[in-house]
Amino acid sequence: MYGQGYMDTTIGAMRMMMEAQAVVTYRVLGMMGFWPVAPSENWRMTMEKGPAFAAAQQGAMAAMIAGKTPDLVAAAWLKPIGGKTRSNQRRLSKRR
Repeated sequence: MYGQGYMDTTIGAMRMMMEAQAVVTYRVLGMMGFWPVAPSENWRMTMEKGPAFAAAQQGAMAAMIAGKTPDLVAAAWLKPIGGKTRSNQRRLSKRR
């Protein structure tokens, strides 16, 4: 039987995916001139991925080495990426 941790991780992953889709939408609309974004947004969206995925990998590896359960390993991997998508979605959703 699965514990609450699996459900929390699943909900967190779904939230991150919805935020990521919103971020992509805002950025594409910005590229087409339909949504106000900073001129540096294209550079930013390219440069943020490497550090976020490196932090996710580091968190997941640390959780595995510590002997955490699979749901906690997934949650450790999701935390840096989810934080980045959440902050991007909040920032880009504000009209300037």
